[in-house]
Amino acid sequence: MPTILLTNDDGIMSVGLRVLMESLSGLGKIIAVAPDSPRSATGMSLTFHKPLRMSEVTVNGVAAHAISGSPADCVSLGISRVLGGKRPDIVVSGINMGDNVTAQTVFASGTVAAAIQAAIIGIPSIAFSMEIPEGEHSTEEQEPRMETAAVRAFPIADLVVRRGLPKGVDFLNVNFPYDVRADTPFKVTRLGTQKYEDYVVERVDPRGRPYYWQWGNSRDPKEFEPGTDAHAVFVEKAISITPLQIDPSRGVSQKAIADYLGSG
Repeated sequence: MPTILLTNDDGIMSVGLRVLMESLSGLGKIIAVAPDSPRSATGMSLTFHKPLRMSEVTVNGVAAHAISGSPADCVSLGISRVLGGKRPDIVVSGINMGDNVTAQTVFASGTVAAAIQAAIIGIPSIAFSMEIPEGEHSTEEQEPRMETAAVRAFPIADLVVRRGLPKGVDFLNVNFPYDVRADTPFKVTRLGTQKYEDYVVERVDPRGRPYYWQWGNSRDPKEFEPGTDAHAVFVEKAISITPLQIDPSRGVSQKAIADYLGSG
């Protein structure tokens, strides 16, 4: 029976992790190892400057493990401690409460970072995320949508377990539109560049010292280029599947760069 290491960045008790546990239980043995609290936008952070704690919890009546670290930490501890060094057949991260489209978001995402951490050590992995419109964060409202997304996640994970990833692909980044349905089409996409227009707000604390909030306004969907993950999710309302590599230099001509550098 295949072993599936399941994690996320929303925390061990998140609805997205729970519905994936339910959906993927028919695919293999689920080992859930996730942060003990939300760790969104932590990227590929690994905890070296303080100890990590691991505690056993129950999710859906099944034993799971909560880690006091990042999603990437969860992959490392899940393999080295929970699985005793045995490599799982696949690492699945999600379903994230919020999309992870475009490079701007993917490189910051804790959800995607867990898939990257697995890919670095050669384990097939998938990151699943779902669009959540601004102000729509009620768990009660999202659960039925998350359940539908989890059902649609099953055949993707099943295919990767049975056949592995295509040659040259290290992991998949999958994003569901908010109104995902049983008949929502899949689109194979490339990574867009920018989802947000960043800005920084300066404020003053009670002692008169300035502090700052970083945030971003979503770009007009009309600006998203066809063929990208953002266009698929926000314009076509499709499920975006983006095949990614962990080596950004793959496909770049070293000779061309050497010639460029030598040209002065």
